[in-house]
Amino acid sequence: MTVVAKICGLSSEAAVEAAVAGGAAYVGFVFYPPSPRSVSAARAGELSKAVPASVQRVGMFVDADDAAIAAALGAAPLDILQFHGSESPERVAEAKHRFGRKVMKAIAVAGPEDAAAAARYEDVADLLLFDAKPPRRPDALPGGNGLVFDWQLIAGRGWRLPWMLSGGLTAELLPEAVRISGATAVDVSSGVERRPGDKDIDKIRAFLEVARGL
Repeated sequence: MTVVAKICGLSSEAAVEAAVAGGAAYVGFVFYPPSPRSVSAARAGELSKAVPASVQRVGMFVDADDAAIAAALGAAPLDILQFHGSESPERVAEAKHRFGRKVMKAIAVAGPEDAAAAARYEDVADLLLFDAKPPRRPDALPGGNGLVFDWQLIAGRGWRLPWMLSGGLTAELLPEAVRISGATAVDVSSGVERRPGDKDIDKIRAFLEVARGL
């Protein structure tokens, strides 16, 4: 089975083009100013013009208020809202209803109790994304830290929602990550970069080529 991929943190036309041409099923735009991958709503709108309707456009937010989400949607035709902060199930349900978009909830994983917490969102989200829990330091981002978690923690689980694997993935790690976790969808950001926020076109192509072959 082909593994579908999401390339997240896109900020240039060349990176968007490489993701689309390589067969990415999802492209992600970050709306979180502390991140080096963050883009404005207007910039995301410009980049979205090169994304065909067959590719899902995802907006990544971190504990954002309604005004910030509305501003992004006003400029960029997002298909999915990705919540990567400490949003409660109630907040996820509220945003899904208010904005009429599918919602993906990121689950930060370091131990068994973290993976189990995903069940709280099964009745309110449309997709789950399992990412490594951020390190405990002031400059740590909610995601995109290039960290890997123990994939055995999510292997063999019977979640009722479609889910993605994220966290430190690279083209080289992808086969083993998929084999152990059982993922059929994966998300990558730092693993296809030269440096934080600077996407490497060759790495995007390589990652998507490996995903297609799994």
